[in-house]
Amino acid sequence: MPLPTVILPGYLEGAIAYRPLEQSLQESGFPTVTVPLRSRDWVPTVGGRSMIPILRQLDRTVKQMLQQYNVSQLNLIGHSAGGWISRIYLGEKPYSIHGDVTEDAGLWHAHPYVATLVTLGTPHISGERWTRKNLDFVKMNYPGAFYSTVRYICVAGKSIFGARRPGQWLAYSSYKLTCGIGNTWGDGITPIEAAHLEGATNLIIEGVKHSPRTPGIWYGSPVALPSWVEYLA
Repeated sequence: MPLPTVILPGYLEGAIAYRPLEQSLQESGFPTVTVPLRSRDWVPTVGGRSMIPILRQLDRTVKQMLQQYNVSQLNLIGHSAGGWISRIYLGEKPYSIHGDVTEDAGLWHAHPYVATLVTLGTPHISGERWTRKNLDFVKMNYPGAFYSTVRYICVAGKSIFGARRPGQWLAYSSYKLTCGIGNTWGDGITPIEAAHLEGATNLIIEGVKHSPRTPGIWYGSPVALPSWVEYLA
């Protein structure tokens, strides 16, 4: 029987944007819920601050799903920043680097509960000064596909080549901030090389753009879903 599945939205995004993906996964047999975030729930995290407010809601949602379906594990899907926040959640090290929570807060050490972690367009590296403190914590403590008991599926999109010309400027700037190179392929926000992890099952989907709100195909579109849904437990 397919395991229940939790979706963690990307930065500044609310749960409502993931309803179509939720429905598609349910139709594929996976009981699915999105962490009930609203855009304003991200405001306390702006400027590289602590992700504790997001972790609290993620932890609450995961524990509710485990109890509701009487299972010991589930699938976790993190879109964009939701992917590296999920890696903090899986980890054993206290995420107390911002001084806003005690080491016994219990909002991490969740790897025993997660069978599969899927990251969609997640920038696992970044040169942005406002994300570096958080991402350095993840990279230093949990490099690559860190937990052997968790299946890591890292999905990148290949739809826009970054260049300093109209229609490609945003991609160029975002790629350069993320991995230091603007002239490369990605989903318009995250370059391919940043979306993959050493030791993970790393996938590239042609034509996929970063956000569920972007016109066209994104990671959760029905045409893109078969590329990665088969890896869910």
